[in-house]
Amino acid sequence: MKNTTLLLFFLFVGALTFGQNDRQLLRGKVLYRGGNVPNENVINSTAETATITNEDGEFVIAVKEGDQLVFTAVNYQLEVVTISPEILYNNRLVVEVTEKVTQLEGVVVTPENQEKFLEVKNEDFKEFEYEIDRSSEVENIAESRAVRGMQDGINFVNIFKALFKSKGEQGETRQPLKVSEVLRQVYDDEFFVVDLKLPQDKIDAFLLYCDDKVPSQTLLRKENEFQLIDFLVTHSKTYLAELNAE
Repeated sequence: MKNTTLLLFFLFVGALTFGQNDRQLLRGKVLYRGGNVPNENVINSTAETATITNEDGEFVIAVKEGDQLVFTAVNYQLEVVTISPEILYNNRLVVEVTEKVTQLEGVVVTPENQEKFLEVKNEDFKEFEYEIDRSSEVENIAESRAVRGMQDGINFVNIFKALFKSKGEQGETRQPLKVSEVLRQVYDDEFFVVDLKLPQDKIDAFLLYCDDKVPSQTLLRKENEFQLIDFLVTHSKTYLAELNAE
């Protein structure tokens, strides 16, 4: 009887452990106009894990069906991919990102040359059968600029957590994140221009300005976002004052 009880206990623990670790490693690549995109953040917002692409634009991350992968970088539009059974079966994913473009009056932005992209893709990846995701672009727009959460189906709370974690998917220690690395992935330009009154071409310079002034890395945690907003408002005023004095 005692042995039976122990056996049932171990079976239960084993089943529970399996249920928590049923994700598989997914290989992928991020491209822009047929070229590799290094240092792109690849965030599993469902599992709250993250990695970055290497110099060849490649990444590996644990996923399961239904997980949302968020692809973010300073110079590219945010892209979201929901893991489907087909992606899991192929165990390969190619994501084509688009460049962030400031919309100006009288300027028409034409679509990417998809035919040329496919030619380059087929030449570069003829060994594999990658699936290309062209999911709709999701605009990341700060709401009341202090309250974030589930928006357009994307869990920004989990993105904050994944970006803040100090260890990567393989357990390697990461360098502490900086304001300039995090906030461009979470807030759109509207937040900086409308709420902080910054010139659009000075956003990156302002974030670099803030890097050395952050009192603690914990300020970048989601639960401290009110303090983070206050920090940005205060330093945007001093930054603009210094900018005007030059």
